[in-house]
Amino acid sequence: MIARYTRPAMGAIWTDQRKYECWLEVELAAAQALAELGEVPPEAAQALRAHAAFDLERIQEIESEVRHDVIAFTTAVSETMQAKGAGDASRWLHYGLTSNDVVDTAQALQIRDASGLILKGLDALSEALRKLAFEHRHSVQIGRTHGMHAEPITFGLKAALWWDEFRRQRTRFAAAAEELRVGKISGAVGTFAHIGPEAEEKICSRLGLKAAPITSQVLSRDLHAHYIATLAGIAASLEKIALEIRHLQRTEIREAEEPFSAGQKGSSAMPHKRNPIVSEQICGLARLVRSNAQAAFENVALWHERDISHSSVERVILPDSTILTDYLLAKTTWLISGLVVDPDRMLRNLNGTKGLIFSGQLLLDLAAAGMLREEAYRLVQGHAMRAWKSDGDFLALIQQDAQIRSYLGESELADSFSLDRQLKHLDAIFNRVFQPAS
Repeated sequence: MIARYTRPAMGAIWTDQRKYECWLEVELAAAQALAELGEVPPEAAQALRAHAAFDLERIQEIESEVRHDVIAFTTAVSETMQAKGAGDASRWLHYGLTSNDVVDTAQALQIRDASGLILKGLDALSEALRKLAFEHRHSVQIGRTHGMHAEPITFGLKAALWWDEFRRQRTRFAAAAEELRVGKISGAVGTFAHIGPEAEEKICSRLGLKAAPITSQVLSRDLHAHYIATLAGIAASLEKIALEIRHLQRTEIREAEEPFSAGQKGSSAMPHKRNPIVSEQICGLARLVRSNAQAAFENVALWHERDISHSSVERVILPDSTILTDYLLAKTTWLISGLVVDPDRMLRNLNGTKGLIFSGQLLLDLAAAGMLREEAYRLVQGHAMRAWKSDGDFLALIQQDAQIRSYLGESELADSFSLDRQLKHLDAIFNRVFQPAS
């Protein structure tokens, strides 16, 4: 991923230097476990732990010749052992392992570390959403369906809905990350021909991983596909928030907008512009994360016990998906934390259709008062369409209708057009969302 969208801590996990450090962790854990099982001389395992190292440039130099990154790595480590006078011990490096015992297990370490950062990002966003929800719990806003005014909500309810969605996303992601916290040291076709299951369990345990129950030469890629699909789900929910803010920032709505710093400029040609650039960026980059999910699912089917068609893809989609998700979570948290909300504008917009949004309640009240529902619908819709076309006052039209007034008096009509009545269950919703039953 390009530096523009890479936060330092996440980017560091996916550098070549860190990748080879993880490879070396696996190799040293293997040597130590095998020494405990009597398959590697203890002094050799100790020498490897004390002296094994690598130079990144040397690995790259060797790989350019041998065209195999694991061989280049083990050769470079052996050279450092030789240079430190421990060359004999290097024959126990990579003992009994195949390349993907190292690569897949080390990659699990990188994914584990990346997942830890993403979980922190999810927690920070959830806290920002919770704060926004309670801050605007009673900020009345028009709810919109199909982009049109529907019935009243509050902005706090909108934020609470987002919070609830990210509670689910965190649960899904934590489960997917835990499922992928597995290693494999089962050999070239998964049969433990050279190292037994007990050694695999010891090695994985040393690394803070679980041993996969069964593998071929590689971990089954449904694990990785599910993980990236979960990231794609997070990205979709982030886009949901950003898209809503883009709509609410539109000139004719202006109910909420992104922070706009003192020296910021919105357009090279139009000085008045305050564009929702961060929200648009979130929407755009979310598409990349979701597109990577398709590539991850394509990686599930490999030839027989393994080919390398998945390898080149994962060199791109695993770093890019985690880096982008980390970046998007941080950007969305910034957006939510600094969001400029205008409750007065919300109320003005809500009142802009002069009572039309209470047509549903009026319909119910007429039916409850004894009017046939079909007749009530005809009358209410007729007045609503007249008010719509003339930009008139819907309540005034209703008050002038003798047939309606024969069923509903002044106090009953006031109740039909009551905001408090529409939002009477607000506290119950908040209690259900933020204090769920155990």
